[in-house]
Amino acid sequence: MEHKNLIATMYLKNGMAVKGPQDLENTGDLKQLAKQYNDSGVDKLYVFDLSNDDNEHDLNLHTIKEICRIVEIPVYGGGNINRLEDIKKILYAGCKGAILDSSKHDTPQLAEEGAQRFGREKLLVAVDTVDLLFKHKEDIEHYVHKLVALDETIIDSLTNVTDLPFSVITNEYDTDHWADILKKPAVTGMGGSYISNPETDVMKVKMLLAMKGVETQKFESAIAWSEFKLNSDGLIPVIVQDYQTSEVLMLAYMNEEAFNTTIAMGKMTYYSRSRQELWTKGVTSGHYQYVKSLTLDCDKDTILAKVSQVGAACHTGNPTCFFTELIKKEYLSKNPLKVFEEVYQVIADRKEHPKEGSYTNYLFDKGIDKILKKVGEEATEIVIASKNPEPEEIKYEISDFLYHMMVLMVEKGITWEEVVEELSQR
Repeated sequence: MEHKNLIATMYLKNGMAVKGPQDLENTGDLKQLAKQYNDSGVDKLYVFDLSNDDNEHDLNLHTIKEICRIVEIPVYGGGNINRLEDIKKILYAGCKGAILDSSKHDTPQLAEEGAQRFGREKLLVAVDTVDLLFKHKEDIEHYVHKLVALDETIIDSLTNVTDLPFSVITNEYDTDHWADILKKPAVTGMGGSYISNPETDVMKVKMLLAMKGVETQKFESAIAWSEFKLNSDGLIPVIVQDYQTSEVLMLAYMNEEAFNTTIAMGKMTYYSRSRQELWTKGVTSGHYQYVKSLTLDCDKDTILAKVSQVGAACHTGNPTCFFTELIKKEYLSKNPLKVFEEVYQVIADRKEHPKEGSYTNYLFDKGIDKILKKVGEEATEIVIASKNPEPEEIKYEISDFLYHMMVLMVEKGITWEEVVEELSQR
């Protein structure tokens, strides 16, 4: 059975998230909101640009790019799309597709140009009436792969007029009503203000829809609990890691109910041995752990959980529970990102707390032109070294370049996390 999607919608005004086209009230921290959509069970995100001029349009495009860096779920961009160039900018920002506006008279021509340049699968059209389909049915079906119904009252008309699949955006929510709509073969998903509300338990909505016979994308264990090897208390230990950094956050235990609750909710839930009860991490602190993966070890007696951690994992306020050092032998880290981050932090500390005689502070004191000159010189040194057969010189020059590049990054306020997020979109 085909899985139906639950879709969040986000509206942008002056680079910030607002409630909607008719309500421009700010909804709060945009990045935090996008990350919550990404972790909480939302399947897709539609972002609509409400800009009135080119400057605001560019600002909102930059914001869409930031959103695409943050989330792993597919993002589709719509709103102020008037030219082929706008479609290109939406796609280059990281969106999986561009949502055209059916109310604009040149949409059929724009759809044709967009499909020829980027492919039909990259184009959607938002409709609140069936007028466009009546007038340009053949063109729309040929150049667009999906519709977005902005008014649920046109659902029956759409299914009578076209074979194109469509998602439905509505401001109302009722489980029975949504289940009836999602059971229609042409409807691929639903969303709107209810799914977009940060307070909505999206995984619970999926459970309720499943009870009505609607299949959605949710977690299912590949191995039954009965196959796990439990300790004498009937529990299994769970090692918890940050899914992006692989940092070990904590160790806890699950019984069968905790395991099943974790899968159903998408939030890490454990069994407290001291209190003899279930507890979902974050219920009291807000520091939820959203499930990214659960992996069983070779002996089937330990689970490795990779999670998206909100706030601190430890009740002490530390990022991880493992912070009390017992013994330590000095060693060189070979993890590239860890090394880059450590060097970056040293450079950032030099900028914040200057040290006499520091070459790094010399660069900061001289300013951006000096830093750029050194970056250019070091890049040239790599080119020259690469003409020689000895790799050692190349490694030395690349290291020099990376150091000076990090000085530039600190000067401009760019972090390794942002660079890695950008690379992951390539």
